[in-house]
Amino acid sequence: MRIETLILGELRTNCYLLTERNKCLLIDPADSADFILEKIVRENLELMGILATHGHFDHILCVGEIQLSLPATLYIDKNDDFLVKRLNKTAGHFLGYDPAAVEPQKTTYFPEGDEDIGIDPFSFRLIHVPGHTPGSVALYFPREQAVFTGDTLFKDAVGRTDLSYSDKNELRNSLKRLSELPEETFVYAGHGDETTIGDAIEFLKT
Repeated sequence: MRIETLILGELRTNCYLLTERNKCLLIDPADSADFILEKIVRENLELMGILATHGHFDHILCVGEIQLSLPATLYIDKNDDFLVKRLNKTAGHFLGYDPAAVEPQKTTYFPEGDEDIGIDPFSFRLIHVPGHTPGSVALYFPREQAVFTGDTLFKDAVGRTDLSYSDKNELRNSLKRLSELPEETFVYAGHGDETTIGDAIEFLKT
């Protein structure tokens, strides 16, 4: 599986394009739908799904626009559905203008418990990591020794918990669960550079 990082949007969010043969998955498509679509078409890829690590606008802003062109399902935790529903309002508050984003057209909720998930030809382990948001998830690909952590864990920091719906204790428990992954696991965060579980262990024990 090939992992490509696309840094998109005013908040420089990491969008990840995962490719296996001629099929692909998108993780956290932050912005620039035209750029993403052009890349998928140019590389002759079939988009199998869109995965959201959580519901903040800077991680899902162009999902709806992508879905207007490609029939891809958005997978997200239902506990972050309230964030999806106020996508434009929140984006307008932080960006200072109304982005007039298209709301996601087709959504499937992740299972409530941790579970192995297959979206042909991809397979990964869903790990619920609430704290930053109620529905934050991590996506662990054991074969590739990679985990996508959204805004739960960064290279040199952990997710903020000063939001009204955040929970510091839940985040602490979520970080502990991530610390149980193999130390050599590569961490692909929602912003910034990649790291490994081993290198981030001091933050995981916050």
